Amino acid sequence: MPLIEIDNLSVTFHTSGRVVRAVENVSLKVDAKESFGLVGESGSGKSTILRAICGLAPISQGTIRINGEPVRSPRGRAFSAQVQMVFQDPYASLHPRHTVDRTLSEPLAIHGIGDTDQRVMTALTDVGLPTSFRFRYPHQLSGGQRQRVAIARALMLEPKILLLDEPTSALDASVQAETLNLLARLRDSRGLTFLMVSHDLAVIDHMCDRILVMQHGAAVEELTRDTLATAQMKTDYARNLFAASADRMLEG
Repeated sequence: MPLIEIDNLSVTFHTSGRVVRAVENVSLKVDAKESFGLVGESGSGKSTILRAICGLAPISQGTIRINGEPVRSPRGRAFSAQVQMVFQDPYASLHPRHTVDRTLSEPLAIHGIGDTDQRVMTALTDVGLPTSFRFRYPHQLSGGQRQRVAIARALMLEPKILLLDEPTSALDASVQAETLNLLARLRDSRGLTFLMVSHDLAVIDHMCDRILVMQHGAAVEELTRDTLATAQMKTDYARNLFAASADRMLEG
């Protein structure tokens, strides 16, 4: 049984008298311990799918199941214990007036989990940060360090699923690879399942077992890593998307 099942998901926004169909009839399945990628141009709906899973975007149609159980609205503690999200901008996702210690301790307090000191220090070590960073504030950290704190926070409740929304796009190129390698190591050591959004072909190729290509809110084509490596896409859109990404890599 897949760990994540999305059937005919649609997300519709009503803004300023307009109807925006951000996601239309998208279905996907992600197995336990798999890393599944969502790719597409800006506005393709890929990040909206992650937000819909978390209850941050309005579902107008379809179902989302985690481990065979439909997700409930509003999302409760049981959901948070299974699913956590890492956002694109590590500075915006961390409270500027909260220390690292408070940021990491809060999920434990909300869920009534003890042994806080040891868990916080272990979390920092697991993401490659010194325990001396415990009482620093976000502005005292680099972008890469802030994203490591965000990853540590997502792991405090020991979830099985991480939703990763462009987790390295806001970082300098020099630390992107370090963050991706950290995520890959954590996935292996903790048996995590990833649902990852990225516009970067190199990130997808490095991190994902399967990929869903999206355009204008709709699913275009599902690819395996082998299909991607051998450029055996069936649709012109997917072929052109990855060709353009490869060209940008060469230019860089």
